[in-house]
Amino acid sequence: MEQRRLIKLPEVCGKTGLSRAGVYKRMGEGVFPARVPLGGRAVAWVESEVDTWIKNQIERRTDKVVAG
Repeated sequence: MEQRRLIKLPEVCGKTGLSRAGVYKRMGEGVFPARVPLGGRAVAWVESEVDTWIKNQIERRTDKVVAG
């Protein structure tokens, strides 16, 4: 069984370099992983989904350098 870890917004921001507003902006655009409701106002993100987003950003950069 795959182990999934949930991370809170400060860790998401630390991993991605995005601000809180940047995370929510990209979520609204549909280009960042959706949050997971934890109850009340608490939310978190699936760490592996955030890691995949980071990996994709790096690959997009690399693809542009190779193509350019």
